[in-house]
Amino acid sequence: MRICIIPARGGSKRIPRKNIRDFCGKPMIAWSIEAAEISRCFDRIVVSTDDEEIAETSLKLGAEVPFMRPPSLADDHTATVPVIADAVERLELDHKTPVCCLYATAPFVMPEDLQEGQRLLETSNVPFVLTVTTFSFPIQRALRRDTSGIVEMLDPSLMQTRSQDLEEAWHDAGQSYWAHTTTWKSGSGLFENGAYGLPLPRHRVQDIDTAEDWARAELMMQAMTLNAREAPND
Repeated sequence: MRICIIPARGGSKRIPRKNIRDFCGKPMIAWSIEAAEISRCFDRIVVSTDDEEIAETSLKLGAEVPFMRPPSLADDHTATVPVIADAVERLELDHKTPVCCLYATAPFVMPEDLQEGQRLLETSNVPFVLTVTTFSFPIQRALRRDTSGIVEMLDPSLMQTRSQDLEEAWHDAGQSYWAHTTTWKSGSGLFENGAYGLPLPRHRVQDIDTAEDWARAELMMQAMTLNAREAPND
């Protein structure tokens, strides 16, 4: 058995109701549920939420909501791992069950990404498989800006180093995270003990935490849809 768990609390502050707000024609969470269904990776797709409207929407989209998340795991400071650990405990999963945490605000997730994450977890000896992508600008050239607007390099020693000579840096793509039940329940951090990074192209990665993020993501989706329509048929 393989399980997909989609955490989707109701108390988003910066973008109210963002998990079920309309995004390019459908509730935001629908993109994740549909990708999970199309991937055929999962025996069950479960939404962990504290919100009745999110639960109702998820059920209409074909996901399960077998329990409501307790308020203690639905505040602004709750991390992902405890939420998934709570879900696998409630679902009484075997300790070897592959479990994918798929974020509700991941409209660019592709079924093939989920399939590859599953394959890597089941064929390699790693605790987590998570999606990652590269920074578009060398982080070693990051600037510090003080309250008066004056800027300076965080590391001035790298001022004369060519960009191509700087180490490439990666960040969490914020889409999917595969691990076995026992790993989720252990409380281990997502980046501890040799987690594997599944690379994604930057044009399919966008955090959605602010109104600006949301607008950018909609433009990205529109561009991707247009490109798909214009692509020549074989």
